[in-house]
Amino acid sequence: MKINWGTGIVIGMVAFISFILYLVITMSTNNDFSHDLVTEDYYAKEIVYQNEIDAESNSHNLSESINGKRTTEGWLLTFPNEINSDNSKGIVFLYRPSNKVLDFEMPLEITNQTLLIPNKKMIEGRWNITVDWTYNGKHYLYKNEIVY
Repeated sequence: MKINWGTGIVIGMVAFISFILYLVITMSTNNDFSHDLVTEDYYAKEIVYQNEIDAESNSHNLSESINGKRTTEGWLLTFPNEINSDNSKGIVFLYRPSNKVLDFEMPLEITNQTLLIPNKKMIEGRWNITVDWTYNGKHYLYKNEIVY
């Protein structure tokens, strides 16, 4: 049986469509390729975004910026001298982009202008760190991407 060029084009198109359908079905049903949304309440967070912008500008107006570095005990955040631990209340949130199971939150407890995030809570790789706190009635926000 001889296959002419029209039949060859149809066979090629059917093979290509079958390949694409296989990829789509594999990607959507396989748990290895599961990707979560960045945030669950996207629209609710969008409404209060201006408050975050104001809080970030407050943290940029401090005399020094918050510095972070890896130590043998964990990730050490160093706060400016003007931030007093007695009047500061807030949270530290660490977000792991590759796996939401590893995300965690801890209370802001500044000791000697530093805050230590212990090794046991973190694994190597990329993290997004967010420090959200109030100091003397003023809202501050610090965001950074770190590689641990």
